Amino acid sequence: MTDAPASSSDARFLTQAVDLAVRSVASGGGPFGAVVVRDGVVIGEGRNRVTLDGDPTAHAEVVAIRDACRRSGSYSLAGVELFSSCEPCPLCLAAALWARVARIVFAANRDDAARAGFDDRAFYELLARDRSTWPMAVVEHRIPGAEAPMDAWLAFEDRAEY
Repeated sequence: MTDAPASSSDARFLTQAVDLAVRSVASGGGPFGAVVVRDGVVIGEGRNRVTLDGDPTAHAEVVAIRDACRRSGSYSLAGVELFSSCEPCPLCLAAALWARVARIVFAANRDDAARAGFDDRAFYELLARDRSTWPMAVVEHRIPGAEAPMDAWLAFEDRAEY
């Protein structure tokens, strides 16, 4: 998929995300904000709450996705747009992919984030390397029954496909 062109409403939603980021800093959170938009209506918003909640996954985009899912009553946000005050890190990109976000638009980029001490480049570079070179071990250790949860899922007739 290629970059979608900017729309006339992008600046309005980016301004809202940037405003959330500035308010986040004022309340002791990180300098990031995000909004989730469906059909021109904000259905979720988030500010960075990593230090406030002691949760390394509480990035603004993840918080906004969680809010939108809760409000919409669904884990799928297919067709929505995610507006972020800054270029999403790999964690936030993965969350957006799992949520089926159709489009991400961001204001500041990874160089702006690095200037403020949030250098995501290391994570982007790490993910591009062979796992054997990572500073954290990631080990597959198959045990008897390792596939049992997947088999149970496949046998469960009322499963929600995602």
